[in-house]
Amino acid sequence: MSAAAHAAKLGIPHVLLEKTDHLSDTIFKYQKGKHVMATPSQLVLRSDVDFDAGKREKILGIWDEQTAGHKVNVRFKSEVKAITGQKGAFVLTLADKTEIHAETVILAIGTQGNPNLLRAPGIESSGIHVQYQLDDPGEYVDEHITVVGSGDAGIENALGLAQDAAQGNIVTILNRGADFSRAKGANVKLLMQARDEGRMNVMTDTSPNRLEAGHLVLDTRDGEARIRCDRVIARMGSAAPRKFIEECGIEFTSPDREAFPTLSPQFETTNAGIYVIGALAGYPLIKHCMNQGYDVVEFINGNTGLKPADEPILEGKFVNLPVKKSVDEWLEFIRTNVQILNDLSPLQMREFMLDSEVRYYGKNDIIFEKNAPGSSLFCIAQGSVDIPLPDGRSTGIVIPEGSIFGEVGLVSGRRRGSTIRSVAETIVVEIPRNAILKLMASVPGVKRAVTRISTERQLLQMWQSGLQPADLAEVLETAEIKGIRAGEAIFREGEEGNDVYVIRSGSVVVEKAIGGKPVFLSYVPAGNYVGELELFDNGIRKQTVRAAVKSEVIKLGGDAFRRLLEAKPEFFARAKVAIGEREDLASFIEAKKDSFATVVDMYSSVANFLVDNGVGEATDVLLIDENLCVGCDNCEKACADSHEGISRLDREAGRTFAHLHVPTSCRHCEHPHCMADCPPTAIHRGQDGEVYIDDTCIGCGNCQRNCPYGVIRMEKEPPQKPSLWKWFLFGQGPGPGEPSHDWAYANATPGVEKAKRAVKCDMCSGIEGGPSCVRACPTGAAIRVAPEEFLTVARLQRDDA
Repeated sequence: MSAAAHAAKLGIPHVLLEKTDHLSDTIFKYQKGKHVMATPSQLVLRSDVDFDAGKREKILGIWDEQTAGHKVNVRFKSEVKAITGQKGAFVLTLADKTEIHAETVILAIGTQGNPNLLRAPGIESSGIHVQYQLDDPGEYVDEHITVVGSGDAGIENALGLAQDAAQGNIVTILNRGADFSRAKGANVKLLMQARDEGRMNVMTDTSPNRLEAGHLVLDTRDGEARIRCDRVIARMGSAAPRKFIEECGIEFTSPDREAFPTLSPQFETTNAGIYVIGALAGYPLIKHCMNQGYDVVEFINGNTGLKPADEPILEGKFVNLPVKKSVDEWLEFIRTNVQILNDLSPLQMREFMLDSEVRYYGKNDIIFEKNAPGSSLFCIAQGSVDIPLPDGRSTGIVIPEGSIFGEVGLVSGRRRGSTIRSVAETIVVEIPRNAILKLMASVPGVKRAVTRISTERQLLQMWQSGLQPADLAEVLETAEIKGIRAGEAIFREGEEGNDVYVIRSGSVVVEKAIGGKPVFLSYVPAGNYVGELELFDNGIRKQTVRAAVKSEVIKLGGDAFRRLLEAKPEFFARAKVAIGEREDLASFIEAKKDSFATVVDMYSSVANFLVDNGVGEATDVLLIDENLCVGCDNCEKACADSHEGISRLDREAGRTFAHLHVPTSCRHCEHPHCMADCPPTAIHRGQDGEVYIDDTCIGCGNCQRNCPYGVIRMEKEPPQKPSLWKWFLFGQGPGPGEPSHDWAYANATPGVEKAKRAVKCDMCSGIEGGPSCVRACPTGAAIRVAPEEFLTVARLQRDDA
């Protein structure tokens, strides 16, 4: 529409072919009453047709009026079925067999006519209505509706359906991950507000498994869940109508379904004379699309020197670099030099750079320090970086030009794992976490490159043994990232197979059938691997391995892995130790199954109990042996005294098995649920792995709602405790032996409401001697263990029995 309006203004003969009986079908199909955003706000609109944020109906009305006013030549109900010929002599064949002759063609057909379909068992037989568009949210009353997809379209559909409580709809939206990386920040904010007000259920780390009569079965972080469902609205994105486009003689950037056509900076395809703009070019935002319509007509009309509307913004990104290049030259320099960006088109590079920053560092400059907060990703466009020792000497680990660093923070959300320093003059591109997640979701080549590099780094760090990147080349060619549902088996005892699985995130448990029952053998957290037992025998699995929580594993080809072991004796020696330990434990339990059946059952039951109570995703957990606990509550009092009078621990709450108790205290999860939606980003992971909340907490309560273990409370901030000197001189504050938390609440100012804030265990970070709950326990009943160590507790119970 924008392109045709500009052609009309310039007096260029043109025709706007619309498949339907109206203009702007994408916007026309938005739900009624939808508020349409005009982002990015800093981008100037060039189109001859006006556009500003507002209701769908108002915008469509303005466009109809102005298109007619500009005397745009529109032909409705004109679906194009084929484009043949060449530049200067194209023939467009319509569905009614009419032929249109044109010198140039602009394809602005978008992708919404080719939605990604929901693929789950039961769609045909469950009776649940599945649809891929929402026209009028007001049509639906008293239904259980599930929206699948958490981009802007999915969120806006869910908000529309939940807007009027009188309709009685129960609305649930599913997000496959923890981040809403594809959605605008304003939409995410509205979504969380609707959740907090009880108008909607928001489920993260969740995806559909199957449809049953009246119900949707979900894969969640903690296993299967079943919810009522009458209707599914699937908004999972869309892809280009590739067959039609390729038949027009247009090539794509890669074979991936989500790939875009190959375009020049002037939007021209590989078939000269055919141009692509809009969502089909990789630019889904309305303002971008309308600017492209204006620009491409200018290019066709001979104005090849026209710069895009975002040129001034991008010029500002490069102005402080030591070398002077044009924006196009910088974009191409970065695209070709950085491995993960090689598949991006010039147009995608422009959009990508709007969200990113380019930085220059001289020789030996520190880019970031170890333990610094940060989850952005860095790409090296020029130069190289290394990891220095505290005394400034290099560790010998150099990350070369074209590669990336910072991927640990991207994957885990943890603080920076090491200091990074420039080796020579270096230019890096810093990509915010949401921007790189969005890029990985929309450009398959970026996701593959980031995954390969992060996998290589994880394997080198995990295995060490003098391995170099070149040693892993063959193994990495076989690498496949797989998501595993909580409780799902990666492989089962008795199956054939010799592939090895590296646990990328989450954790797994290893079991063996003994006496007809599954017996718990071991717990394996992220950063380890399983499946190697079968590498050197008949390839029949000796054990069952299943996910303790929702996990991600890297599947490595067994044959390639075996060749790596054979080529690297030191690595082979280390692997044999791990293999021996697992075989020894299995052999011990097998040998003792008759004489110690009760012991084996106790060990297995205790281990499973601990995994079910959050140890499967913990990095640190508090356990209490109730045979030793005398109920003195010293642990709670010590916690309160260490935290301004507010205890982070509830000793009596929680679950117990045999005499092992898991109290209500933070597990410091590997991927903390509480971090998923913290508006001020007040929740962090410390250098010792502790998850803590800083003073910027605004008391919204999102973390409390997101924690599945009930370990976060909203508490009023207590009065400041006077110093011991003030007690000695003036009698102010608690004296020796008087608990500070009792004093704090007894001396709160009447009528003064203190703001509430979130409180939780921080592992007594910064307090000498470690967690006060453990130090204060007079009998040794309270212990804190890492997940790698928790099986010692179960084994002690086995040995005691």
